[in-house]
Amino acid sequence: MGGSAAGFYTAAKVAQGGKRVRVLESKRGLEPVPRTLIVTDHFRKQLGPSANESVLNEIRRFELFTDGRSAQVALSKPDLIIERAKLIPGLAQEARRSGAEISFDSHFLGVSPNASGIQVQVDSAGQRAELHAKNLVGADGAASRVARTAGWTPVETVPLVQAIVRLPKDCPVDTTRVWFVPDDTPYFYWLIPESAERGALGVIGEDGRDTARCLARFLEKKGMEPLEWQGARIPVYKRWVPVKRRIGKGNVYLVGDAASQVKVSTVGGIVTGFRGAQAVAESILHQGSGRELLNLRRELSTHWLLRRTMHHFRQKHYSRLVDLLNAATRETLSEVTRDESARLLWNVLRRQPQLVLLGLRGLLLGWNSERR
Repeated sequence: MGGSAAGFYTAAKVAQGGKRVRVLESKRGLEPVPRTLIVTDHFRKQLGPSANESVLNEIRRFELFTDGRSAQVALSKPDLIIERAKLIPGLAQEARRSGAEISFDSHFLGVSPNASGIQVQVDSAGQRAELHAKNLVGADGAASRVARTAGWTPVETVPLVQAIVRLPKDCPVDTTRVWFVPDDTPYFYWLIPESAERGALGVIGEDGRDTARCLARFLEKKGMEPLEWQGARIPVYKRWVPVKRRIGKGNVYLVGDAASQVKVSTVGGIVTGFRGAQAVAESILHQGSGRELLNLRRELSTHWLLRRTMHHFRQKHYSRLVDLLNAATRETLSEVTRDESARLLWNVLRRQPQLVLLGLRGLLLGWNSERR
């Protein structure tokens, strides 16, 4: 249910396994909202050659800025800049090639048990219909109606706002810039080049209006004019969301944003959403053991720990963080991607033990904030 990236990825995997699959999409056609995204090289491993259809650019270096300080991190494997409006049609095409049927203008109304599995009520082009299935997959985003109807607790979200801008002349096309400005946001600003001419300057915040105002001020400060605006509500991972519920003799699953499968440290959800989709597909096809889900849970929990550590950092803590990025630490950040968070965290702390104390200070700040 839902023509999202994770939804079409699940549909393709299940259809390739020989199961009959029908994707129900509420829109009247394949009209994904454009959004420039950055992912690690794991994206290519997951999609194979078809990944290239949505890739706009490759990133080989990060520049980090805070309070007049800066640090550079070169990447041994490039990050990829992708366009959501190109990714989703490519995934839909792959799902169709694999044998999945896609029904547009189909609105989910409810789900209930029947004699052999589950009954799904839909409004299809204005006509009510009942579908019968063994499995229903909710891939309908952070405000998932499937999740709500099947009894899952709604997930918390935060606003993402970004502007497409002309790429500054001093910004290399293969370099992403990140600014830590804790007076504006507990997250960060970023500039990701999608070409030699254009880039996406964005921010994550906690309140939609405040976040938009902060981005407008930041754009003015950097002397940039927005060419167009992009935005979304991004799930905030705080605890593991079980991806399966039994209804009668059938199963309801959640994937992607509906299951809050987002790295909360960077609010990236494409690679982790695909991992969740792969695990659900394996469960449907083979009653999978859950190993992939266990690995994904560990990954998301590590990112939650990182976010909890840094969420209440002040300017002096970010300055200290940048100062502590020695050669050995930057080498680790170069070699290990943020989609291998446990390995990344262990190696960074091993090579720069002073970061442990900084992290403990961050956790203490968060604990004191929660007590107020």
